[in-house]
Amino acid sequence: MAVLPDTPTYGTRREALRSLGAGISSVALADLLFTNQASGSIAPMQHFVPRAKHVIFLFMRGGPSHLDLLDPKPLIKTYAGQRPESVKLRTERVTRGLMPSPFKFRRYGQSGTEVSDLFPNIGQCVDDICVLRSVVGGNPNHAPAGNWMFSGRIDQIHPTLGAWMSHGLGTENRNLPGFVSLRKVATPSRYVRHGYLPGEHQATPIDVSQDTPDQMIAHLQNSKLAPADQHHQFDFLQQLNRKHQAGRGNDAVLEARIRSMETGFRMQFTAGEACDLNLETQSLRQSYGEGWFADGCLLARRLVERGVRYVQLEINQWDHHSDINRKIREATREVDQPIAALLKDLKQRGLLDETLVVWGGEFGRTPVSENGNGRDHNHYGFSMWMAGGGIRGGMTYGATDDFGFKAVKNIVTVHDLHATILYLLGLDHERLTYRYSGRDFRLTDIHGNVVEDIIA
Repeated sequence: MAVLPDTPTYGTRREALRSLGAGISSVALADLLFTNQASGSIAPMQHFVPRAKHVIFLFMRGGPSHLDLLDPKPLIKTYAGQRPESVKLRTERVTRGLMPSPFKFRRYGQSGTEVSDLFPNIGQCVDDICVLRSVVGGNPNHAPAGNWMFSGRIDQIHPTLGAWMSHGLGTENRNLPGFVSLRKVATPSRYVRHGYLPGEHQATPIDVSQDTPDQMIAHLQNSKLAPADQHHQFDFLQQLNRKHQAGRGNDAVLEARIRSMETGFRMQFTAGEACDLNLETQSLRQSYGEGWFADGCLLARRLVERGVRYVQLEINQWDHHSDINRKIREATREVDQPIAALLKDLKQRGLLDETLVVWGGEFGRTPVSENGNGRDHNHYGFSMWMAGGGIRGGMTYGATDDFGFKAVKNIVTVHDLHATILYLLGLDHERLTYRYSGRDFRLTDIHGNVVEDIIA
């Protein structure tokens, strides 16, 4: 086997991989070395014409209180401090009587959707929003409930929504990853895993609290080798790959790794520009507000604008077991303006029609008090909302009981939510499968129905 000029000789293929892996950007396809433009949509498993091309999932980690934000229940005030027999209010922790929300609700937009005064900016966008008031989760504990929200299972081995999207739709821009996770720190979220899908469908983590693209994405640039030198290394590595395949057959894990490295190489030339928020006008940045979450919303728009399929932005400050009235003010103050700015920005650019925006947590909160001034977890009935991407705006769907404890009308399970999201993307949730351990798995398992009433 020929060795490239000025290229060290490696004893084994594993040693070569280890030596060549100076950074995520160490290898690439030779014919894509200087490619820097979108390649057009690749959708290997798309089943019908899509309503949306992209998803931005705004995950309010911890469980936001629907009773204080999106689901007004005036009857709670009438029965304040009591536990009526008509509703079983038992949860996993000891709770007391009904606790009214101190926040006022008002009607917004032409639709007149009621939204809490904690969300004055989001309220201005309600004519583009469908509020789901009857979502039912699968578990009352954070980690299993979060797993359920993103993978339809309570355990952690299964692929999450973004990975399934990447698997089903491929990439719209081969120079950027199809699945991106935005957080305050770059450590991976447990809710963006690829599970048993090929490794190329794992989310790329971006730390939006950092100031520059090189800080946001670990190992974005290879500090040791110029692109041309990396090209030489790639040619050599391909020689090893061909020898490996000839002797042992195709290796799916190796193929997934190669594709990930190819994307990483191309990201050197495109991700920096995509993540550079300083390229936006000052007035636009001000419209999003200040702070890392505001930057995350703006970056989410820039990423879907450039063809990223699925962006998940997480903020972890919604677990209000005590002092909820103060803490929820702080939480909503951080997200209300940026989210509204994101919706308006997408709409102004003509992107909202093709971008599905989803908002919610792993569950809601109880109408009864915990610790006297907090609310416990509640997965029996809570609120989420969706906008754009084929969704009927200016409406509410479903309902909880008079006290907001349990969904009672037009119940939307998490599997229904997943089936609907996939449908809007042109994917049949019953046909989007992956064979693993001798059986065909799917995001919705054996459940799920498309919620047709909320589709435009």
